[in-house]
Amino acid sequence: MTAAPPIDAGAVVADLHELDRLTGGPAGARRVCWGEEWRLAREWLGGKLAEIGIEPDRDEAGNLWAYLEGEREPALALGSHLDSVPAGGWLDGALGVAAALGVLRAWAGNGRRPPRTLALLDCADEEGARFGRSLFGSSALAGTLDPDALTSLVDGDGRPIAEVLAGNGVAPERAPLASRRLERVGGYLELHIEQGPVLESEGLPCAAVAGCAGVERELLTFSGQAGHAGTTPMEARRDAGLAAAETALAVERSAIGGGGVGTSGLLELDPGIVTAVPGGARLSIDVRHADADALTQVHAEIHGAARAAAERRRCSLASEPLWRIAPIAFDPGLVSLAAAASLNAGGRGEPLTSGALHDAAEIARVVPAAMIFAASARGLSHTKEEDTREPDLIAAIEAFAELASEAAAADA
Repeated sequence: MTAAPPIDAGAVVADLHELDRLTGGPAGARRVCWGEEWRLAREWLGGKLAEIGIEPDRDEAGNLWAYLEGEREPALALGSHLDSVPAGGWLDGALGVAAALGVLRAWAGNGRRPPRTLALLDCADEEGARFGRSLFGSSALAGTLDPDALTSLVDGDGRPIAEVLAGNGVAPERAPLASRRLERVGGYLELHIEQGPVLESEGLPCAAVAGCAGVERELLTFSGQAGHAGTTPMEARRDAGLAAAETALAVERSAIGGGGVGTSGLLELDPGIVTAVPGGARLSIDVRHADADALTQVHAEIHGAARAAAERRRCSLASEPLWRIAPIAFDPGLVSLAAAASLNAGGRGEPLTSGALHDAAEIARVVPAAMIFAASARGLSHTKEEDTREPDLIAAIEAFAELASEAAAADA
């Protein structure tokens, strides 16, 4: 077997800084999907691919693909996503796309064909920042995207998703046809920042990822009776706000007890004024766990606590599912290769489980997949303060390149 050409990790970091100057800055990344800055980022990527003689194309869901033909197929896909949350970080998603570009660049400049065709993949709308529908492009690839579930989605300006997608050449009803692209793919690898504090706390630059936690996300609505803050006796109140507050504490308590994580990120009170007892409350819950049974149990405990809180406060309770995805375990063979590559780069030998969702979580439903994490400074992400030390970036990029090399040659 001929050794793979070494990746120029410094050039990958330089690409990321260039993209940040183009679509980011002091206020953070501006690459919200389907918008002008996101399209500019894709133009930038197209220019970089043109430099190595590759022309990308798009599938029906708006995912961008670029192929470097190899000695055999199926292809090995490498990538992540260029889109960001508003005022997000310079590395989230972009790191994986830039590293994939670096692997293709190394082979294209070497004059030899890789043992397998390499496919750079930039998934569309991983973040779901504009319409609240995360993993849009990768779920289309995995066959889990339901176009009918998109029809009611609007952005903050009231624009329907179908209108915005049409402006980007995507028809929602045709998006599931993108799944045909994976017929040519035999594996998927993704490099991403950890978005958490574990690696930095351990003083390590990178780690393999064993899989992604499952998510149960919904909106709870408590309905009581609004009343005057000064004249409504405490024993006569039907305080929906307190019912929601009790439930928020139950989310924390149940998640800790069950070994997962739980968040109540949204709490809205009606009428929402200082001088009135809240007659209505809306509370979001987001529960995550790597084990499907434990996730179900924690979610059930929270629902029980919500019902009990509503009953104590003489309120009614309604729930609206927002999003769910089962825990996804990555391919054991690829995870083993990722762990070895991480260890060789000075990283962690034991894989981590991701509490965040990634495109790999959807794609892993269809083809073998694995990920590598790079350490995150202070564990911060989805913020302009997001960062990773350059030595850690270099180590993670080199580990990813080794993983790609081993995976491409594994069955060659």
